[in-house]
Amino acid sequence: MTDLKNIRNFSIVAHIDHGKSTLADRLIQETGTVKERDMQAQLLDSMDIERERGITIKANTVRSDYRAKDGQDYVLNLIDTPGHVDFAYEVSRSMRAVEGSLLVVDASQGVEAQTLANVYHAVEADHEIVPVLNKIDLPAAEPEQVCAQIEDVIGIDASEAVMISAKTGLGIPDVLEAIVTRLPAPEGDENAPLKAMLVDSWYDAYLGVVVLVRIINGRLKKGDRIRMMHTDAVYPVDRVGVFKPEMTPVDSLGPGEIGFLTASIKQVRDTRVGDTITHEKKGCEEALPGFAPAQPVVFCGLFPVDSSEFEDMREAISKLALNDASFSYEMETSAALGFGFRCGFLGLLHMEVIRDRIEREYDIDLITTAPSVVYQIHMNDGSVQELHNPADMPDPTHIDHIEEPRIKATILVPDDYLGDVLKLCQDRRGIQIDLTYAGTRAMVVYDLPLNEVVFDFYDRLKSVTKGYASFDYQMYGYREDQLVKMQILVNDEPVDALSTMVHRARAEARGRAMCAKLKELIPQHMFKVPIQAAIGGRIIARETISALRKDVTAKCYGGDMTRKRKLLDKQKKGKKKMRQFGKVDIPQSAFINALKMDD
Repeated sequence: MTDLKNIRNFSIVAHIDHGKSTLADRLIQETGTVKERDMQAQLLDSMDIERERGITIKANTVRSDYRAKDGQDYVLNLIDTPGHVDFAYEVSRSMRAVEGSLLVVDASQGVEAQTLANVYHAVEADHEIVPVLNKIDLPAAEPEQVCAQIEDVIGIDASEAVMISAKTGLGIPDVLEAIVTRLPAPEGDENAPLKAMLVDSWYDAYLGVVVLVRIINGRLKKGDRIRMMHTDAVYPVDRVGVFKPEMTPVDSLGPGEIGFLTASIKQVRDTRVGDTITHEKKGCEEALPGFAPAQPVVFCGLFPVDSSEFEDMREAISKLALNDASFSYEMETSAALGFGFRCGFLGLLHMEVIRDRIEREYDIDLITTAPSVVYQIHMNDGSVQELHNPADMPDPTHIDHIEEPRIKATILVPDDYLGDVLKLCQDRRGIQIDLTYAGTRAMVVYDLPLNEVVFDFYDRLKSVTKGYASFDYQMYGYREDQLVKMQILVNDEPVDALSTMVHRARAEARGRAMCAKLKELIPQHMFKVPIQAAIGGRIIARETISALRKDVTAKCYGGDMTRKRKLLDKQKKGKKKMRQFGKVDIPQSAFINALKMDD
């Protein structure tokens, strides 16, 4: 049994690629939690996608034992969190399970937008924060300037920042000492009724649902009957354990400890993240405050390429939703694509990750429709409808006005690129809120329409600033604007997967660009294929894909022109007939590439 004052629970927060997962590896190595031969880079990033993209998607935890310089034995519970804005939900709830944070800042890059966002999560959770400067072995490192920047921009004292290089292992013992001396111990009462917070849950093929818990008060052991206070469900506990990073059973978990339990729970949806777990008899009175449910920001339709795989896909999506509380879905049908699901995500990266996981883990080929955001449609009769899919837009004569979601975007960018960034934001109908300086870097705050950001704003931002800008956003409410629905017709038939909402002033340019792009992406057929962009009954842009032609006059050499003419007319009639009955195949890649608009 570990004494409360010898437990330290902490998370590592940082901007993308500042070295969170590498630092976690070094801490695990330094404390001897994993044998040398089992060590591998990014040990806690267990999903293939995480390793391939080099990002952390799920927050992971590990427990280490550490003997400090004062001879005391400490238990360290570390939660490694994602850095991407799309996974901020994972970050905020991991923060609530621990008391302190290591703020990792790249000594050559300095404070970035995501650093700010994640620090604010930590400050909201009332954390003690220890600044750690990573990559100080790089020639471009400027520790003094970065410390000054941390103090200016974030407002926390960086005079005692720990200098490390997570790659080489330099300064790692200092980090461990800082954790035990500068971070607070958890509080809790072992004799009070059991009160535990459900931090995360996922499905394991052998054990059923595995629940990650942080014990606040009381003690949890194998054989207890527990009650979920949110759902009122009661379960017998089969096993209790901790992560070292692999699951290791223990006799019981006490106050301040982070571990897991399994209790023959069949579905992850029975375990609400943020729920309070207590004993069935003599339970605690009050539940913990819990978490606000994640609000999906981007919606898109997912359809199986082969419609016979629909049932497999339903199962795959329901299993993924089990592990990912922030992913929502409902069934939908489309004339062009058949049966599928309308899914809600926290951002485009989240959408790509879910799509890749379904294709990989369940071997189902998918078609993804254009990502869209949720518009609020105010009708003439005073009612308000939410529009998730542009194809479901009501009759425009009944609409009073349409409001679109706006975001407040914070962009940190070096001085040299400021003009390009301001121009990009203005082009995307942004309204400048604030512009301040921290050293040689400008911090721009803009009010932007979310649908302009959803497609490729981040890619454009990275390309105009050569990758130096960093970007973070939060929702900022709704505002009325001149929005219209643009349809794409291929061979005179509307393709609902390509319907989008656009600003009236942009519609023509967007329509032209879309048609030109589809002309390159859709292969030639045996007949002419017209591609049109339309708003209501008005065609605003058109391109035509010419037909593949067989040379029917090849056998006529010399002789009268009428013989050739006759053959050509016959071919023309055939093409016309084909166009009436022909079906145009639009390849899957065309859908996705058509939606990535370049300016």
